[in-house]
Amino acid sequence: MKKNLWLYCLKRLASLPIILLGISLLTFFFMRVVPVEPAEVILRLSGVTPTTESIRSLEKEMGLNLPLFEQYWLWLKGVLSLQFGTSFVSKLPVAEELLNKFPATAMLAISSFVLALTISVPLGIISALYPFSLINKFIRILSIITVSLPTFWLGFMLIYIFSVQLNLFPTNGTGSLIHLILPACTLAIPIIGLFTQTIQATMTQELRKPYIDYAYQRGLSKKTVIMKHVLKHTLAPLLSLFGLTLGNLMAGAIVVEQVFSWPGVGRYLIESIINRDYPVIQSYVLIVAVLYVCINLCTDILQRILDPHLKESSND
Repeated sequence: MKKNLWLYCLKRLASLPIILLGISLLTFFFMRVVPVEPAEVILRLSGVTPTTESIRSLEKEMGLNLPLFEQYWLWLKGVLSLQFGTSFVSKLPVAEELLNKFPATAMLAISSFVLALTISVPLGIISALYPFSLINKFIRILSIITVSLPTFWLGFMLIYIFSVQLNLFPTNGTGSLIHLILPACTLAIPIIGLFTQTIQATMTQELRKPYIDYAYQRGLSKKTVIMKHVLKHTLAPLLSLFGLTLGNLMAGAIVVEQVFSWPGVGRYLIESIINRDYPVIQSYVLIVAVLYVCINLCTDILQRILDPHLKESSND
C-alpha cells in the first residue's frame, strides 16, 4: 500500500509542472485580452496626460511592443525567480506588497477555519447521532439560516450590534486579538452551517452501512464504533471540502476584508482592480491558482492515506 501511495504521489507531482504552465499561460493571455493599455494606465496614475507618443515610448520601455509569446517568456522568467513585476500605483515590487499583506489574510483565514471546525464537527455529529431529537431540528434550522446569510450583511450586523451598540469590539483595522474576533466570526458563521450540514449527511449515510451492525454484534461499544470507525470514514471524504474552503479563505476573504478594512490580500486585490493595477491582479490570480493546486494535491494524498477504498481502487 505504501508503494502504491508513493507512486500516486509521484504521478501527481509529475503532473504539477504541466498544470502550473497551463495556469501561467491562461493568467498571462487573459490579462492581455482586457481592452485597456497598461502604458496608458501608468501614465494616468502618474498624473501625465497620455499621448500616442508617450504611450508608445513607455510600451517600448516596458517591452509591451514585443510579440506576445516573447512577453510571456520574459514574464515567466521573472515569475520563476519570484519577480512578479512592479505595482503601477505604489511603484513597489508586487511580490513585496503581497508578502506584506499575506500574514493578515493567513491569520484571518486560519482563525475562521479553526473556529468553523471546532463548532461544526460536534454539531454535525450530534445531529447525525440523534436524528429525531429536538436538538437535531434546531441544529438543522440553524445551519440552514447561517449558510443563507450574505457575508457583507452579516459583517455589518455584527459591527452594528457588537461595536456600535455594545461597544465591545473595534469596527475595523488590525493590531490585536480583539480586532480579529468580528471578521473571523463573519467568515466562520456561514462555513459552520455548510460544514454542519455536510458532516451530518455524510455521517448519517455511514451509520446506515452494514458494517455498523456487524460492529455492534461483535460487542463493540457505541463510543468505540463512532470514534474508531464512523468518524474516520466520515471525515476522509470531507477533506476535499475542507481543503477548498481553506483555499478560498487563504485567497483572501474579499468582502470581509473590505467591510472590516482588514489589510489583507483580498482588500489589496479590490484596490488593484479599481486602479487597474494589472501586475498585481495578474500575480494574485497566478498565486491563488497555484495555492489551490497545492491544497488539492495535499487533500487528495490525505484521502488516500485515510480512506482504504481509494487505496483499493488505485490498486485496481
